[in-house]
Amino acid sequence: MLGEGPKGAIQKPAVSPGCFALEVNRPTCLSRPDESALIMTPRFAGKTAASARAREAKFGNAAPLIPPRPTIKKLQEAAGDCRACPLWKTGTQTVFGEGSRRARVIFVGEQPGNDEDLAGKPFVGPAGKLLDKALVEAGIQRDEVYVTNTVKHFKWEPKGKRRLHKKPSGREIAACRPWLEAELEVLKPKVLVCLGATAAQALLGKEFRVSQQRGEFVESPLADHVVATVHPSSILRAPDDETRHAEMARFIEDLKKVAKVIHGLR
Repeated sequence: MLGEGPKGAIQKPAVSPGCFALEVNRPTCLSRPDESALIMTPRFAGKTAASARAREAKFGNAAPLIPPRPTIKKLQEAAGDCRACPLWKTGTQTVFGEGSRRARVIFVGEQPGNDEDLAGKPFVGPAGKLLDKALVEAGIQRDEVYVTNTVKHFKWEPKGKRRLHKKPSGREIAACRPWLEAELEVLKPKVLVCLGATAAQALLGKEFRVSQQRGEFVESPLADHVVATVHPSSILRAPDDETRHAEMARFIEDLKKVAKVIHGLR
């Protein structure tokens, strides 16, 4: 209870160790000093629900940020406030998945690159343009698919004035996984294509080897048809034109297998 002192001044209640006051007349305690979740008073709870979920996500993964009855639009909006791993500090913005809401095929890469980070859209840089070209050659329309990444923020390291890609850690991949799982749950794709080792191992297990199993459909609860191939950025890193052309041809052949499955679904 609040009381009045000798001169009628309102006195603040004593707050025991481990407690702090969110309002003058309502001290709020943590059940344990190291507990991350705040017990909030009703006046603040509704107003700051999103902020509370963001703070909770900082201590685990993005799961607390997944909205009820999610749609892709709701997920895109919620992901904009994601603080589940430190990458939000260096990334320009969250780069969420994009594409047809009725897509039967989802392509999952590793993470956005420099161009994607600046544009806020996935697969718009050199690797994305190469993917577009390969999709056309394979007989797959880009507007028929949904493209996303395992990690939604750009991880990079400086080299002069350039920002160079840096592989995300297992902790960062795990923190971001709820977003990818939510995308899969909303879209319920018939075909899932993992682009590169990071995406393949995140979704199919650490023992999966793209170099040995590329182009082979594997059983998975994630979709009826699941396959992995190389990430288009690996083709761009080929040491010479001859190797680059050969790798592009192999990539297109992998995508033709995907196209055959997609066309069979129509």
